[in-house]
Amino acid sequence: MTAVSAEVVSGRAGTKDPARSEDRARPRPDGDGDGAAPLAPRARLLPALVAVYRAQLSRARVARIPLLFVATFQSVGIMVLMRGVVDGGDEARAVVAGSSVLVVAFVALNLLAQYFGQLRASGGLDHYATLPVPPAAVVLGAAAAYASFTVPGTAVTAVVGSALFHLPMTHLWVLVAVIPLAGAALAGLGAALGLLAPRQELATLCGQLGMSAALLLGVLPAAHLPAPIGYARDLLPSTYGVEALARTFDERPDWLLVAADLGVCAAVGVVSLAVATWAYRRAAVR
Repeated sequence: MTAVSAEVVSGRAGTKDPARSEDRARPRPDGDGDGAAPLAPRARLLPALVAVYRAQLSRARVARIPLLFVATFQSVGIMVLMRGVVDGGDEARAVVAGSSVLVVAFVALNLLAQYFGQLRASGGLDHYATLPVPPAAVVLGAAAAYASFTVPGTAVTAVVGSALFHLPMTHLWVLVAVIPLAGAALAGLGAALGLLAPRQELATLCGQLGMSAALLLGVLPAAHLPAPIGYARDLLPSTYGVEALARTFDERPDWLLVAADLGVCAAVGVVSLAVATWAYRRAAVR
């Protein structure tokens, strides 16, 4: 080897490339070395829940208001019809309370079952599955948005029914607890029916049957029902919301029994929403 070639080789070996040195000093992203950036952290439950709730509320505001009017008109019409049969007493309390909670059943159970059934059939669950939000936020946000639409209709029905049957309105403030707790129980049941039904038509049918059960078993006085149907009435989540509201029409309500009925609604709501969340995970991965 000549002296010139030795100097060239030694110069190349001793010279550092600035670009290569900077590239080696630059931190590499985590992963398998393919240059892919790490995924964003998963959103927390509460902020994701608020975001889904606002999106569902704004989406359904125009489409669901006519249906809410139908639900309210239906409940008021039932009370007008029953006015010719029921004069007062426990029967009147049952009719007014059952008709008021029926608005919740129509929206939170029937419409939510149809919504999730349609969402599953059209592939809309794939959109939510791509978002970094917990499954519980999707179910709870949609259930809360649909239950929110029941507030004005339930309040109007309770006031009109109280005036129609000459019932006291002193304790109608209990609707502040009845609407969200009964709404949670029925919304969880409606979401579970819509997500577990293999076809959209079956989800609609289940929602309609659930609302019909809330109508027949909630509005009709319990004392006039046969014993087997009375047992079925005890299994319906809306029954305990009806009982809680009906007890407040007494001159001196038994608040312990009212709290017990609302506690049952809350427990059923937790279970039904948990089942709906599981059903959402099951449907989203298919």
